Amino acid sequence: MLKSLLVKDYMSGDPLAFKPDTEILDAIHLLLKHEMTGAPVIDNMGRVVGFLSEKDCIKTSLNASYHEERGGRVSELMSPNVITLEPESSLMEAAEMFVGSAIRCYPVVENGRLVGQLSRRDVLRALEKLW
Repeated sequence: MLKSLLVKDYMSGDPLAFKPDTEILDAIHLLLKHEMTGAPVIDNMGRVVGFLSEKDCIKTSLNASYHEERGGRVSELMSPNVITLEPESSLMEAAEMFVGSAIRCYPVVENGRLVGQLSRRDVLRALEKLW
């Protein structure tokens, strides 16, 4: 049954995303407001160019507090190497990817553009329905 489930059926369809020039403190505020553990960074065409995680934000916040500086821009802190999923990907394969890594969410990309995001919580919701 799990093999027949697809990412598109459980992903968040309107994902929070940042532009590379977003101020890091603004990004932190939005992550907290939306209760997200991270968000993709997209260019003007909607293509994923990076990912900003809570961990990136914590490192930056600590450094900024030590030096009494603002945090900088998202582009300076994001991870540029992003693993993505496609909407038609198997939810089982996505679940196995979560189990095998520390990643908490994956951007979902179709035709090169961001269309959603799949989190560990989304996978748990799908598994709960199967029980």
